[in-house]
Amino acid sequence: MEILYLLIPLSVVLVFVIGAAFWWALHSGQFDDLDGPAHRVLMDDDSAAP
Repeated sequence: MEILYLLIPLSVVLVFVIGAAFWWALHSGQFDDLDGPAHRVLMDDDSAAP
């Protein structure tokens, strides 16, 4: 039973840390262009090949 006094606050802190990381990712532009990297892989530039 005493372990709950440690685990419950630890889980609440972990939720806030994960929420802060997600908020930072949203506001720093991490999810702005989800399709661009996928299209760049498919559109290979073969003109530079020897």
